[in-house]
Amino acid sequence: RLTDCFTLSCVFEMDTTPESYLDLFPLEAIVYLTPDSENGRLLEDIDPSKVYVLGGLVDESIHKQLTLRRAREQRLRTARLPIREYMVRAPNARNYHCETLAINQVFDVLCTFYETRSWPAALRAGVSPGKGYVLPEAAEQ
Repeated sequence: RLTDCFTLSCVFEMDTTPESYLDLFPLEAIVYLTPDSENGRLLEDIDPSKVYVLGGLVDESIHKQLTLRRAREQRLRTARLPIREYMVRAPNARNYHCETLAINQVFDVLCTFYETRSWPAALRAGVSPGKGYVLPEAAEQ
């Protein structure tokens, strides 16, 4: 099931509401974050005037394209985290590489980026090595 709507700031203030983000914010202010964002749409910076929706599921399995389809249905702009741009695939026994993160990992990435303005620092904070991606300097070791 898709997660409930909430807004946040990196001082960890959170407001919850049963209302949809579609009813609370203008469509042009919403950026739906999904690992399946099309045409290489990257989240390059965090704009305080935008509302970022963390597209996700409360589920153990990965449903490809589900969050992208949801964003398309709602006619929302999408973006993805720049994992491929700042990280490399780490060799591992299972040949496993996944850019899909849990909601708390995306939250950690966004908050760390907002505080440091550094994608490498942010991705280090939120992308666990178990996802099969590491920063280039970690791959060299």
